Amino acid sequence: MVIKQRFDRFFEKCNSFSGEDKAFIQEAFERVKKTTEGVARENGDPFVFHAISVAEILVKELGLTAASVVAMFLHESNPEGEDKSVAKTFPDDVVKMVADLNKISNIDVKATSLQAEKFRKLIVSLSTDPRVILIKLADRLEIMRSLSFFPASKQLKKSNETLLLYAPLAHQLGLYNIKQEMEDTALKYVEPEAYREIVTKLRTSDSERNRLIADFVIPIEKELRIAGIKYQIKSRTKSVYSIWRKMRKQQVPFEGVYDVFAIRIIVDSSPKDEKPDCWKVYSIVTNIYTPNTNRLRDWISSPRPTGYESLHITVDTPGKRTVEVQIRSLRMDEIAESGIAAHWRYKGVQQLESMQLWLDKVKKLLNSPSEDIDVQASLQELKHDEIFVFTPAGDLRQLPAGASVLDFAFDIHTGIGSKCVGARINGKNTTIKEKLKTGDVVEILTAKNQAPKTDWLNYVVTSKARARIKQRMREEETKLAGLGKEILNRRLKNWKLAITDEILSSLIKHYKFKVITDLYVAIGAEKIDLSEIKGLLSNNEQKTAEIQDVTADKTSVKPKKSDSSDYLEIDEKLNNVAFKLAKCCNPIFGDEIFGFVTVKEGIKIHRTVCPNALRLLDKYGYRVIHARWKQTEEVQSFQATLKITGYDERGIMGRINDVIMKDTGISVRSLNIANEKGIFEARLQVYLHYKKQLDMLMVHLQQIKGVEKVIRLSS
Repeated sequence: MVIKQRFDRFFEKCNSFSGEDKAFIQEAFERVKKTTEGVARENGDPFVFHAISVAEILVKELGLTAASVVAMFLHESNPEGEDKSVAKTFPDDVVKMVADLNKISNIDVKATSLQAEKFRKLIVSLSTDPRVILIKLADRLEIMRSLSFFPASKQLKKSNETLLLYAPLAHQLGLYNIKQEMEDTALKYVEPEAYREIVTKLRTSDSERNRLIADFVIPIEKELRIAGIKYQIKSRTKSVYSIWRKMRKQQVPFEGVYDVFAIRIIVDSSPKDEKPDCWKVYSIVTNIYTPNTNRLRDWISSPRPTGYESLHITVDTPGKRTVEVQIRSLRMDEIAESGIAAHWRYKGVQQLESMQLWLDKVKKLLNSPSEDIDVQASLQELKHDEIFVFTPAGDLRQLPAGASVLDFAFDIHTGIGSKCVGARINGKNTTIKEKLKTGDVVEILTAKNQAPKTDWLNYVVTSKARARIKQRMREEETKLAGLGKEILNRRLKNWKLAITDEILSSLIKHYKFKVITDLYVAIGAEKIDLSEIKGLLSNNEQKTAEIQDVTADKTSVKPKKSDSSDYLEIDEKLNNVAFKLAKCCNPIFGDEIFGFVTVKEGIKIHRTVCPNALRLLDKYGYRVIHARWKQTEEVQSFQATLKITGYDERGIMGRINDVIMKDTGISVRSLNIANEKGIFEARLQVYLHYKKQLDMLMVHLQQIKGVEKVIRLSS
């Protein structure tokens, strides 16, 4: 009987609803009454009283239509799951709201400021209908009004949740009265002593404050009338929570808070006169009271980025009281009050554009509660560019829309991402490339032998995941390259073949690799059959011998022989002017070389892997002579140029310099560096004594973390 009486009192407020709407409300209420029968609140009242109170807030305070009340009743009747009969009985928009409310109710809100903003965005993301948030705010407001009969532990938990999650949402929606009530009620339980102190002092000073306001505005009103300015004057007292925050932030007592109350002067002027009129009011106020120029805020001449316009000044009265005065036009006040430049935004709270658009839709709904708004059409205008996903432990992760299981895994930890083989999403097994949705609970599955692969880059959208995949692939390639090089060197030794630039160049060319590292990686990954390499090198040896025999027969130059050898021995001093090092390949002591007889410049010494070698052998084989370096105890310097490319990581140049400096036999002639889009390219010119020294330098440079390639340039 008591429940019926309570519902009937609420139902009387629904007279403006249609007969069909009332029938839906009655049906939904009967469901919640039945499913919550025997369930009591902390004070012993039937739980259904909570649902009726929320319905009263929705209709009386928020002005929402019947659909919101019906959705709330249905949600309270079955908050844990899906009732299929609902879809058969009630309209589609109601069914969707119920589903969203159930999703939000199952969120485990963590009372930490670090997570609060993410949770607010999550709630927005889960709400496909703007009315859902208003229902949640009404629900929380009713809980805060009933908080006195909750256990102490719940009072503290609910209060912290409200301050971190619900009050900011109410403020963002322009529901300032609800926001203020939530904050003040929460403070009562979070900081009870501070709350009582502020409330007591506000009550004690109430009459004095009203007298001060009246005395303060009398001379201002007189001068405004004389100046012929149309105006309104409003006063407002700060909320208990706002005073407490200022006391804590500025480390001052209650008496040290200057703006416990503020005066707002609003001038009714045309757009072309509003700025001059605001400055006239400023002049009137500062002629009467002493201004604090350090606290002048001129947002009329230079509006805030949000569009907020107003003059804020602080003045001292003859009685040594400080008063804040805000001066603005009627247009400026309407913009500020509408929420376009509301307080939460010009105080610097960051917000996503999509979220702001969504909130604007809610404001439109609030301002026109009786209108038929196409909610789904308006939501299609929004660009949801973020998703919010949970770990099994309840931690919330924020990712861009389109993020996959791999993105989530790498967001948790690089090691987990690298070993990821799949996931359980909401308890169901899925692959690494599965796209995630807001509200998913994701458990990552890993395997010890798993490693990043090239195609993984096709499954991720976050820069972190892409960077970590590339990094791990480079590390894996470095390991494979080291293994491949060791295998190749060992096999060449077994085959009694010397490791030369010519051999390596021929293998790179045959397998169409760009650099020697690619060859080593392929060998290390067992993608190349070593018996194939042996056959390839055997054929090359035979062809080289045939070319050398032909060129030896055709050579018209008879160089001086040494020790009955048929090789021209090149002294590294190159004192004989008839010999010059070819600039096209810059041979150094230790390189495999040959000589070429030129028409005007004598004999030029080329490397056997010179870009011009094949052309010279093919067209002018009769002018090619065999050559080698003469062994000597004296050490001379030769120039070589290296090109180093890699990722422009912090400290990379220092690591390169350290490697060069370790070899005291190497002298740097120049080092030129270019950077573009995170990739660097360096050209290093060095003086050194023999080829082995250069080979070791290249190996050490290649092993530096962040270095991708090291190649020797011809010039």
